[in-house]
Amino acid sequence: MSELPFYTAAGERSGEVPVPEGLLVQGRNRQTLQYAVVAYLANQRAGTASTKSKSEVAGSGAKPHKQKGTGRARAGYRASPIWRGGAVAFGPRPRSFHKKLTRKANRLAVRQAFTDATISGTIRVLESCTVDEPKTKGFIKILKALEISGHVLVVVENMDRNLALASRNISGVEVVTGANVNAYQLARYPQVIVTKAALGQVASRLCGTSEASE
Repeated sequence: MSELPFYTAAGERSGEVPVPEGLLVQGRNRQTLQYAVVAYLANQRAGTASTKSKSEVAGSGAKPHKQKGTGRARAGYRASPIWRGGAVAFGPRPRSFHKKLTRKANRLAVRQAFTDATISGTIRVLESCTVDEPKTKGFIKILKALEISGHVLVVVENMDRNLALASRNISGVEVVTGANVNAYQLARYPQVIVTKAALGQVASRLCGTSEASE
């Protein structure tokens, strides 16, 4: 059974925490992880880009000038895509980029991302992650105690108001609950901090066990 380094709330190393049984993936499921990341990014797209076709451009349908004798190129209407202010040929139209993964595939992708992070040694387990006041300096104190700098994902069991306000203004830091963490987040961040309670929450969500929270 794999183990993760465990740290107290003060940032001191305090042994190891076993990874809940079934949370790690045996073998490689890179394709499923790729599908999950692509689907997540696609679902963030608004799909609202829009351009006008010939029928939507305002203006007269009259011929701009006579066919011959002017020395100019032939033109039939001002809405032509080659004219300034005219239509756009094959331009973007509003559309949905939504992609859907099955629940089974999504869980497998999260487990694969968690497995990769465990193998690479980027995950650390924290006893708890709470702040007494909704102030940034309280959250920064936690990061400094763990000697963390740069981009980091923090996974907690519950997102209270103080924690949300204290962490939202720190660049490169994202805080998410164990119930909502996804494969893209785990794969994106080079450092992952997960509280012991949140680790049990993730295990319960993905494989029906909560050994880490005992």
